[in-house]
Amino acid sequence: MNPTAAPNPIRVFIADDSELVRRGIASVLAASSSPRIDVVGEASTAGAVLEGCLRTTPDVVLLDIRFPDGTGLEACRQLAQALPRTGVIMLTSYSNDGYLYEAIASGAQGYLMKEIDPAGLTRAVADVQAGRSILDPESTARVMRMMRTQRTPQGGGQGGALGSLSVQERKVLALVASGRTNKEIGEELGLSDNTVKNYLGSVFEKLQVKRRSQAAAIYVQSNPSSN
Repeated sequence: MNPTAAPNPIRVFIADDSELVRRGIASVLAASSSPRIDVVGEASTAGAVLEGCLRTTPDVVLLDIRFPDGTGLEACRQLAQALPRTGVIMLTSYSNDGYLYEAIASGAQGYLMKEIDPAGLTRAVADVQAGRSILDPESTARVMRMMRTQRTPQGGGQGGALGSLSVQERKVLALVASGRTNKEIGEELGLSDNTVKNYLGSVFEKLQVKRRSQAAAIYVQSNPSSN
């Protein structure tokens, strides 16, 4: 392996019902040199998102909320099940707390407004590809407040599953809920990256989720005093 070789480009899939919006986003991403970003596919309907992503296996999906045939939230849940390693950013015109909460509960790693500047968008794509959440502090606080006050039918059962976690798994999950990356969790707990991944794999299995954002939501719901 050549240590000086350039890193592989970040593979991005764009899903929006507006062709003009898709072209604009693709143009912004193509202009980025650091990080390098390749647009590997597009979809104009919610129903085409999963099929397109299964075919192209992107690192990150930029996903609108509303489509003529459904919602991006439904597509996000499908992606969480089928492609758990693919990060999802909701890129929308709706600054609605309800949509924000549902997006994160559905497995999205971020929620951005379409008014974001080009540099901010490319930075967000790189952050999500690296495994980081990109919610700003204000949005994070709003989501946390809603998670503390809302209870979904499945939430009680999932919350009860926290009792099956080991002490170390709960520590890892608490740090995930606080927005830490795997590397930061490992540094704080004195664990290797692989060990953190193994703990997270066990946590996801016990909580029956696919994404760290979903696991974090369950933790916050069951720990009102957190964050």
